[in-house]
Amino acid sequence: MNLFINEKAVKVDEELTLGELAARHYPGADLLIMNGFPVPPDTLVQDGDELFLIRRGVQPAAEELEFLMAARHTPGVHARLKKAVVAIAGVGGLGSAVAVALARIGVGHLVIADFDLVEPSNLNRQQYFVDQIGQYKVEALAANLLRINPYVAVEPHCLMLSPDNIPQIFAKCPIIVEAFDRADMKAMLVDTVLCQMEEAKIVAASGIAGFDSNNSIVTRKVSSRLYLVGDGVSEAKPGNGLMAPRVAIAAGHQANQVVRLLLGEEL
Repeated sequence: MNLFINEKAVKVDEELTLGELAARHYPGADLLIMNGFPVPPDTLVQDGDELFLIRRGVQPAAEELEFLMAARHTPGVHARLKKAVVAIAGVGGLGSAVAVALARIGVGHLVIADFDLVEPSNLNRQQYFVDQIGQYKVEALAANLLRINPYVAVEPHCLMLSPDNIPQIFAKCPIIVEAFDRADMKAMLVDTVLCQMEEAKIVAASGIAGFDSNNSIVTRKVSSRLYLVGDGVSEAKPGNGLMAPRVAIAAGHQANQVVRLLLGEEL
């Protein structure tokens, strides 16, 4: 049988359980993952299985860590995401949460753009820390992402995006996440991408404020290159603020739609 153990090809001639393989190839492993899911040691392995053998509480070697971070992925996903390049326009509540999700899932290259500083009112929903107040968001987020996943390349751009610079800054990005607060900036980015970047797709958001129903936030395919997340009506305004839970729901929708597009899936 031909197997993969911690991303390395291994050939075995006899039928074995996962526990027997672990004892032979990684003594002391106490977390046994087969094809993305933890299974008991007496599970029989099959030809082509992707296996990860992990010792809980032990820091793995650098060359092994990246693969073990992806141990719970669906088989075949990590290699495809590792090659991907994704842009995130705006790294506030939505954008910083999308970036964290994509870094954790192993997207290889993130291009992030924002001109703003971290300030105290951001901390109710954005992926920053108290000691980062006053730092530029793109610099603070880049540092946080590399703590989460040192194998992701983060390209920060500290500037205000405009129709003049978007095509250049995001030139190598086939998928762009729109994560602005202001409606005029949202419209500007969508129009620029659709009109000036013929191959790029954009995952935008509209209607995520407050604490309305979880299930009113949905992902819709507006056109072949535009996807829209939100309820379409819950704008941020006096009496209807931006709050972590609902922002996180929308960010999860955006991040998952990015992953679906990278893997060739459509709505």
